[in-house]
Parts: sequence; structure tokens; C-alpha cells
Amino acid sequence: MALSLEFLKHLFSKSEHKDGWLAISFMSGELCLVHVRRVGAARPEVLMCAIEPISAASDPDALAQFAREMRFGQYQCLTLLGLNEYQVLPVEILNVPQDELKTAIRWKIKDLLDYHIDDAAIDVLRIPTDKGVAPNHGMYAIATRNEVIQRYVTLFEEAGIPLSVIDIPEMAQRNIAVMLEQPGKGLALLSFDEEGGLLTITCDTELYLSRHIEAPLSQLLQEDTDQRQRYLDRIVMELQRSFDYFDRQFHEIELTRLMMAPLPLSMGLESYLARNLQLEVETVDLHQLFDFSKASAGLQQDQLSRCFFTLGAALRHEEKSL
Repeated sequence: MALSLEFLKHLFSKSEHKDGWLAISFMSGELCLVHVRRVGAARPEVLMCAIEPISAASDPDALAQFAREMRFGQYQCLTLLGLNEYQVLPVEILNVPQDELKTAIRWKIKDLLDYHIDDAAIDVLRIPTDKGVAPNHGMYAIATRNEVIQRYVTLFEEAGIPLSVIDIPEMAQRNIAVMLEQPGKGLALLSFDEEGGLLTITCDTELYLSRHIEAPLSQLLQEDTDQRQRYLDRIVMELQRSFDYFDRQFHEIELTRLMMAPLPLSMGLESYLARNLQLEVETVDLHQLFDFSKASAGLQQDQLSRCFFTLGAALRHEEKSL
């Protein structure tokens, strides 16, 4: 499931594509590039994992030149929205025909957006209903401005990059969570970047809950201990509220672990959360999940932590949109 629209799709013969996905995500003045290939039941192979100093927004010509040098036309490419570029809104199950669902969703969420519904691109993510889900929390609407989508489409077209999908961090994080799950058990996964924190809860490959947390990574790494403590307290409070909500809504799923995406620096967050939450807390070891042997040598912890969402996005399975 992703915010992928028909006009985003480019048709290429299979012979033109390298296996797997090339995920391209934008950071401040940089591009993160990850190419992953799945090989049966083995660990996914990371064939490329790099951070390049290119400011695509201010210098699209540099992006186009880089795309030619890297021969991006050989890849099946996707990109990610930033956490502040879309909303994930819970919506009650709507008893309408399938071909009328998106229209009904648009009417349902129109008052929840701070822009006109006609300016919104909408997709739908269903929440499984076989594990005690309350009937009024059966799906999520994913909403973003049309202009945001068009900006990415134009940027990639002008750079000559074959863009197939625009995905969201929730689904990228879900892809990594799937590799960490225990059958029938709920798994919470928490990550941070410069836009804030993202909590997802999954079970048996399905995304059940998503929460954005206003705690940018820069605030967690600052030296002002009082300010940092306030952010830590906010994280604990948001996690506790989210876990309580999850327990009420999905009471048949036992939530057993909180996994954390790697941070660029050790700051004791794992042990702090373990002391304040009644869950096992552990940091994800990306080297156990992925085979990096064919990627560029010398990947540092800081680089891997910044590529977390992009790694997850590159794990994408082709999925059918509603």
C-alpha cells in the first residue's frame, strides 16, 4: 500500500530494469539512495546504500546529471514523502461499493484537512478486522496535497528518473517491522529523523497503528539536558498513550516488544524507554536483517541510521492499491 497514482507509473520492459527497487529519498541538501534485491528466503541484498550531497530542490540540473551518471533509467524507482507532507487519518468502515470508496472517503475527511478536498490526493489503507478491531476504526485515509505529488513527479521527470511509486514512511517502516515480527504478536517500531518520531505497530505483516511524535532528532541529540529531558518525557507519554489505545482497540493482539531504529549517536534512549515502559526494548541491528556485502564498503552507523526509511522503502513488494 502506498500513495501511488496511475499518472506516476512509467512503463518499461523488464529487460530495462535491474532486479528490486531503487529507493531515492530527500534529506537536507542530500539524497539517500538504496537499491535492494530480494533473494528467496535469504536476507535481502543491499546493492547500493549511499548518501550523496545533492540539493535536488535548489539544483534540479545537478540531480539530472547525477541520474545520468548513475544510469537511474535501469532501475525501478520510488521515492518517499516527508513526514510533514501528508496525513494519516483513521476512518470508520464505510459500507459502500468498492468503486465508490475513495469518493466516500474524500467526503468523510474533508473537514479534517486544512486545505480544500479538491486539492487533495487520497489513498486508502485497510486495517485487518479479524483481530478485535473496533468497527469504527477499519481503515486509514492517506492524504496529501496534489501540488506535493506534482512537485515530485515534475522533479523526477525533468531529471529523467523513471518514478513508479511515491510511498510513505509508515509503509517503509512496516517493511522492516515484518522482518522482526513474531507470528501472532504485535510489534512496535519507533524511529526518528529531523522531522520527528514515527511509531508503527504491526502484526503478521499488517499495519494496525501509526503515530507521529513531535520530537525531532536534533532535539534528542542536543546538549541542553533540560530541554532534551522534556522531549524524552514527551516520547514516553506518547508511547504510553499509543499502547493503551492499541490495547483497547486491538485487544486480541499481544504487544510484546518495542524495537528502535538505530540512532546516529548513542544517547541512552533505549535504556530510558526500557525503564519507563512495560515492554522489552531493543535497537534494530540492520546488519542482521540485510546483507550489505555487495554495497559500498565502510558504511558508518550514522549513514545507516539516516537511510532507515529508504532501506525499508526499497523492500517494497508490488501491492495493489484500492
